Amino acid sequence: MLPTLAATALAALLTACGSGINLDEPIEGPVWRLAQLGEEAIAPGSDAQLQFDRANARVTGSGGCNRITGSYTRTGSALRIGQIAATRMACADPVRGATEAQFLAVLQGTTSYRLAPGRLILLDAGGRTVATLSSGR
Repeated sequence: MLPTLAATALAALLTACGSGINLDEPIEGPVWRLAQLGEEAIAPGSDAQLQFDRANARVTGSGGCNRITGSYTRTGSALRIGQIAATRMACADPVRGATEAQFLAVLQGTTSYRLAPGRLILLDAGGRTVATLSSGR
């Protein structure tokens, strides 16, 4: 009986690990800094970041130039970010402005996520990584 119980526990553990989701480590709380958009690394100091607030179902942060806010819903590994509102400050750096525009588009197209140590990986409907954010831990 004991070997069967141990095998069942191990199988459950491996299944949970494969999902990339640890419900004991929610996405809410840390400030997530943009580290990568698609396959492209983001230069340090971009200021693009997000923070999820479970109590208010809000996401806030910066696109790199402008403050952003919006709603979100999270169920298991599904993540939907509602319409994003942003301040209208011009980016002095055109590269930063382009990165911000791409980041906001990626947020609107996010359908799920994965967690890795210190990382939040945003995925599109096809399961492709569209952005990677770091908690800085």
